[in-house]
Amino acid sequence: MVNSDYIHVSVDGHLMTIVLNHPERANAINEVMIKAMLEAFRQAGQNPDVRVVLLRGMGGVFSAGQDVKEMENAQMFSYRKHLQNTYNPLILTIRRLKKPVMALLDGAVAGAALGIALACDLRIASEDTVITVGFLQLGLIPDSAVTLLLPVHIGLGRAMELSLLNGRIDASTALAWGLVNKVVSSDRIEYEADEWAKKLIGAPIGAIGLTKRAFNRAVLPYLEKVLDYEAHLQEIARTSPEHQEGVQAFLEKRAPKFVNTSDLN
Repeated sequence: MVNSDYIHVSVDGHLMTIVLNHPERANAINEVMIKAMLEAFRQAGQNPDVRVVLLRGMGGVFSAGQDVKEMENAQMFSYRKHLQNTYNPLILTIRRLKKPVMALLDGAVAGAALGIALACDLRIASEDTVITVGFLQLGLIPDSAVTLLLPVHIGLGRAMELSLLNGRIDASTALAWGLVNKVVSSDRIEYEADEWAKKLIGAPIGAIGLTKRAFNRAVLPYLEKVLDYEAHLQEIARTSPEHQEGVQAFLEKRAPKFVNTSDLN
């Protein structure tokens, strides 16, 4: 069983629960976390006793996205390789898993964490959930399949609005737009997740796996190519002064000043 300082994994009957455990940083995702998540989902696929997977965050927060502290030395490593070794295989593994995956959303859902949540099959949100794309404030493009999964759920116009204006939406708006399947109070979210898990555990898992394959073919046939292209563009964005300013501003807890406009190709 995969467990680390940042990820807790447990199996109760036929339900595997994966908990992001980095609450002091709003469950910001570092490389150790994402590789542990990836291994947990792979184990879920290999374990015949696991019929449903639940992904959630610790401390009343799903996740604020990528840990920006890892970006301080952005010039020292390739974002393209980082995505290809972490987020991209995680997104593909969730979509290709022949078992249903539920995301339990609470508090912040931002950046790459939004991509992970959208890759899941079902999403239950608490009334305290706040969703944002967030990449642009760091001088980056949306990755983790957000450029595909977000417009699939809410349409290109709204996806561009959230991405370009750095907008935030609450749980009720997310429900109205189709980003989440259900919204409940924080004190009922675990109960609702348990009820849905029971229904899924009793369902024909083989047919669920085939259903996921059918939807993937019909709606997400270019998912892998989109992930590769996001990684390519993110590598270009990594070298920009805009990204350097975005990261520095975040770490200094101030608004970024994007004065050095870049023509990136």
